[in-house]
Parts: sequence; C-alpha cells; structure tokens
Amino acid sequence: MGSHLLYRLVEQGQTVRAIFRNARRLEKVKKVFSYYSSDHEILFQRIDWVESDILDLPSLEAAFSGVEKVFHCAALISFQPNDYFKMRKVNISGSANIVNLCLQYKIDKLCYVSSIAALGASNAQQPVTEDQDWLAEKQTSAYSLTKYGGEMEVWRGSQEGLKAVIVNPGVILGPGFWRSGSGAIFTMVQRGLNYYPSGRTGFVHVDDVVKAMTSLMNSSIVSERFILVSDNGEWKDVLKQIAQGLSSKVPKRVANRCVLGIALFTDALRSLLTGKQRRITKSSIRSMANQTLYDGRKITNTLGLNYLSLRDSISSCCAFLLKES
Repeated sequence: MGSHLLYRLVEQGQTVRAIFRNARRLEKVKKVFSYYSSDHEILFQRIDWVESDILDLPSLEAAFSGVEKVFHCAALISFQPNDYFKMRKVNISGSANIVNLCLQYKIDKLCYVSSIAALGASNAQQPVTEDQDWLAEKQTSAYSLTKYGGEMEVWRGSQEGLKAVIVNPGVILGPGFWRSGSGAIFTMVQRGLNYYPSGRTGFVHVDDVVKAMTSLMNSSIVSERFILVSDNGEWKDVLKQIAQGLSSKVPKRVANRCVLGIALFTDALRSLLTGKQRRITKSSIRSMANQTLYDGRKITNTLGLNYLSLRDSISSCCAFLLKES
C-alpha cells in the first residue's frame, strides 16, 4: 500500500520523503510505479529516500526534519506464534516513536494506517462500525492486539495536541508484491487451490485506501477513524472470482475442521524439519474462518468517496498479474 501511496503523492506534485530499511525492496516500489506510468523512473527519483527504521530513533529523527505531514504505513503483519514480541516492538513501540517525533517536530497532521483487525470481534450479526468498543476475546490474534496498541499510541498523541486520523482498511487488494500479503492470494490461486476457507471478511482496493488517506489529510478532519471496506465477501466467492479471472482451477471444497487439522499438523512438521516459517497457524486459520461484517460507509458519507466494487477490484488485479505471467 505504501508504494501506491507514494506514487499518487509524487504524481500530484507533492514533495515526498520516504524511509526504507532494505534497498532491495525499492525495486519492487519501482515495479508498482511502472504499472501506472511510463515515466516511473523519473517519478521514483523525485522521492527523498532516507534509510531508516521506526525502531531506530536517531535515523528516524533525521527523516522528520522539515516534514509537515506524516503517513505512518509501516507495520509487521504475522500469524507466526513466535513473532508476538517482535510485533509489539514494531506495531506499538514503533508507532510510539512516530507519534513522539510528530509532537516534537510539531507535525501538522498524522495519518495512521491501522486495520479492521484492530476493531475487535463483533458481538452480533450487525456490521462493525467506527463507534464499536474494543472487544478482545481469548483467541484474539497477536496482530490484532498490537495494531490496537498502535492505535492507542495515536490517540495518546492526539490528547497531547497532535492532529491525527486513523484508517482501518480491510484486506487490501492491488497489483504488485505478488509473493506477500494479499498479492500472494492471487499467486496461490493461479497455481491451483483445491479448498476454500469457510469465512468472510471486508475487502477494499488499494486505490480507494490511498484516496481516502490523501483526502483526509487535506481535510480539517481530526481525531476520527474510518473503516475502509467496499464489500464483505465470502472467501468461497472471492477465490472463485480470482480463479475465473486468471483462468485457473476454481477451489470447490470447503476446508473443514478435519482438513485444517491435517494441514496444520503437516505444516508444523515441515517447519520443524526444514527450519522454515510456518505457513499455517491456529491464528491464521481463525482469521480465515472469521465471520465479522464491516461497515465502510462513513468515508462515503463524510467525503463523498465511492469505492471500486470487490468484483472490479479482483478483475483489475487479475489483469495486472496476467500481464506479468
């Protein structure tokens, strides 16, 4: 998402500074730029790149000099059992560093990218809205807990005078980074899947997230959050649409408890024997079985922004992936 945001900002003529941790990742940013413009190299060079890390205060402090507005998109997303404390550092302590520097450098406004995962579980069949109180459960994921903790740092900053807004996107669909995040879903379907998860969740196209963020930062709105979800989709239907868009095999069997148990055991054994990270965990299984609905209409009612439909989002992503295949 950060790559798409950077492109839109420089395309609009904004003076942009961005931090990076690994120079090799910058090539992937260029790739995203190339989706939208033949002048992507020129646009990429307009960015003032600073090697930094949100946990490295000295380098991060240098990046804040002369900055007026901050988009905080950095986070660690993981369902690995051993990554909880790492996520606490990045998603909570890292966000605290960003908030503290925004206050220190008197930043005009901060936009924090959270997640629908930070909204907690629904206590009814009604869609979750921005007004719902946090409802943590025994099985709430570590990622959800740490993103909620990051939000608390932003609200703490707002109490200390920082102007800030929070966006809570659903599963973000967009071209690029096909081996990680939601992009990996398209790659897996292209290779062929037999099973689909039983759950449903909220989805949104990356362009809509970027439009919402930039519009909010150019508005007078502060101290509010916005759920960014165009549609609540069942994984069965979503994966079917992706498969059809990629002319791949449509997964036709639901991954029931027995299938998931076998997959969990097999993956744990593979991880033990190879030392590689787990692909399937109890936390990821719970996430894919989630049945919560989300209401993303506030941004439309407030700023008049209309979403790209889930079907069109999937079609667009499939078209980009097919060009690279």
